Amino acid sequence: MNIQTTLDKIAGLLAKSQRVLFITGAGVSADSGLPTYRGVGGLYNDESTEEGLSIEQALSGQVFAVRPDITWKYLSQIEHNCRGARPNAAHLAIAELEQWIPQVLVFTQNIDGLHRKANSSQVIEIHGNLQELICTECDFQERVEDLDGRNMPPHCPQCGSVLRPKVVLFGEMLPADAMARFMAALEQGFDMVFTIGTSGVFPYIAEPVLWSARAGIPTVEINPVQTRISQHVAYHLPLGAAQAMQAILTRLTG
Repeated sequence: MNIQTTLDKIAGLLAKSQRVLFITGAGVSADSGLPTYRGVGGLYNDESTEEGLSIEQALSGQVFAVRPDITWKYLSQIEHNCRGARPNAAHLAIAELEQWIPQVLVFTQNIDGLHRKANSSQVIEIHGNLQELICTECDFQERVEDLDGRNMPPHCPQCGSVLRPKVVLFGEMLPADAMARFMAALEQGFDMVFTIGTSGVFPYIAEPVLWSARAGIPTVEINPVQTRISQHVAYHLPLGAAQAMQAILTRLTG
């Protein structure tokens, strides 16, 4: 089946769907100019940071607990690269699908907030959002557009303790409330499941796709490269997220 035929088939299935799940990773934001933290064009391709740590160690809860300045150094670099980014055609197409499909849920690994900026109404940010800051000691929290001009690490204006973004650092547990929402949605069932721009390394990303495929639910992977889940999905589109989603939306809306 060639790409055009595959796109036609996917759009036809979407037209009959009532509930659709989109699982997204860094690749969905690539056309917004945001690199992944590793890989081609990534921020951290070197084996270790200036401190001699891997980037996973530098961005871990364990290091943050003892050296928040190190963790914030790299969080602020990520935030700087996200600054000013706007939703691209993929984010916008997913949001627009809500006009055609009764329920569209986005389950994203990204902390850039672009799905919300695109006006998707049902978004589960399983790794949190870089724009939401919380105090490590008291109940202070705030939402910021960017970290420009802030001292690093930032401190709480109420108690003086270190602030942290409301994100899941390496080695930390996923937020229980977000996972509960996602599991409840999975139990209700979906008519189609898309995975976009993610390698599916984490079980909580791959398993819903694999389970859906085994259950006979149409599954679609949008990724320019093959991943560990490519052989299991019904349809693999070797395209960028924006190109693929624009093509699908055009076919769906006529």
